[in-house]
Amino acid sequence: MPATPPIRTESLTERARTRRTVLKAGGTLLLSVLAPMRAMAAQILAVRVWPADDYTRVTLENDSDLKATHFIVKDPERLVVDIEGLELNPTLKSLVAKIQSNDPYIKQVRVGQNRPNVVRLVFDLKEEITPQVFTLPPVGNYKHRLIFDLYPVKEIDPIAAMIEKGEWSDDGTTAVPQQPSVAAAPTPGVAQPPSAQTPPAAAPTPALPPEVIKPEIAAAPPKPEKPEKPAQGGKLVRMLTIALDPGHGGEDPGATGARGSREKDIVLAIAKRLKSKIEEHPNMRVMLTRDGDFFVPLPTRVEKARKVDADLFVSIHADAFVKPTARGSSVFVLSEKGASSSAARWLADKENAADLIGGANSKGHDPQLASVLFDLSTTAQINDSLKVGKAVLGEIGGINKLHNGAVERAGFAVLKAPDIPSILIETAFISNPEEEARLLDNAYQDQIADAIVKGIRRYFAKNPPLAKNRIT
Repeated sequence: MPATPPIRTESLTERARTRRTVLKAGGTLLLSVLAPMRAMAAQILAVRVWPADDYTRVTLENDSDLKATHFIVKDPERLVVDIEGLELNPTLKSLVAKIQSNDPYIKQVRVGQNRPNVVRLVFDLKEEITPQVFTLPPVGNYKHRLIFDLYPVKEIDPIAAMIEKGEWSDDGTTAVPQQPSVAAAPTPGVAQPPSAQTPPAAAPTPALPPEVIKPEIAAAPPKPEKPEKPAQGGKLVRMLTIALDPGHGGEDPGATGARGSREKDIVLAIAKRLKSKIEEHPNMRVMLTRDGDFFVPLPTRVEKARKVDADLFVSIHADAFVKPTARGSSVFVLSEKGASSSAARWLADKENAADLIGGANSKGHDPQLASVLFDLSTTAQINDSLKVGKAVLGEIGGINKLHNGAVERAGFAVLKAPDIPSILIETAFISNPEEEARLLDNAYQDQIADAIVKGIRRYFAKNPPLAKNRIT
């Protein structure tokens, strides 16, 4: 019988030593895996600065959600922002060079590594500001965004701003610019008119009837009373205020054409031409919801129109469709009962998403107030909008094919002023190569502006504005 091999036994000490060795090796392996993860900081992909009279926006686009804290330092005024989970990179450092000398609110910005994994931004300010710092999730072509909106402590009064620019008066007169302002201030990506070009003569339109009632402007600062300016026949003249709203802007480029043209640039150029043409007529003045490349949230556009007691709100767009064959101009008004077509519903949903793309701070809006204002939208307001929409559509049909021969309806958020007739004009489809070329053409921009002016004046000639009972 062969001998049984001896059974090897381990002492408790040897067994404990082996266990410690295994645990030590596993711990070393775990640390080697986790260490690179801790060292991997978020990456800044792009930095953008959008200065405007209303506010200055600074955007940091990054590959992950960032946490930031901020505080104000006095004497001199500074905004200090600490961003966690971040290491300096060349893209973030380039923010320093992006601050322009004519920025209304920022003198300069300093960027540095405050401590490991924390970057500090110090904005040296030109005046006292109220900051809004918030993040936006990925949407459209954007990744995560960290937004700094720097608002003046004293809110900009649109009437005061227009008075300062010489664009507001209560005596029946307005400053008349010589030519469309886009020639003096070129818009990137949009063709500019040659200096020798003579715009086509405008066809005669009905004269606006004089009005004997002139409403008080609730938002205007108190002024000493003075006699009204008499018009022909000894009657009193009623000044008309038109709010023009160039769609999109700033972070929100709108639709993009095959040539790379951006909707926000084209509609701003058209709106500036339109402003000049309207103000060539007596007793008409214009407020632009934006006069530069910056983003204005949809509710703010409506608020601006109401603050200047506008008689009409006109939003200008040049949108795109999923098929490049879509073409033609359209006019839309608000609908409380659903869209007039599936295409109108699709377009309204797309335009209403502008706040997500442009980056509106949802914490600053009161959804209950917005709902109340929407409920106050009366049938009379929508009927007035239909009237001016038909007048404008009829004039536009003379220079471009109409996408739909009738005014369409949909739930556009920007048309929800409860007491102002409001229309949205799709001047053409930027997604159609042929129409994109027309939108970039100076002659077509002039023609579309002339047509809109004629439609507006035709509406007011048949529907003279009376005293208003503003909803405040």
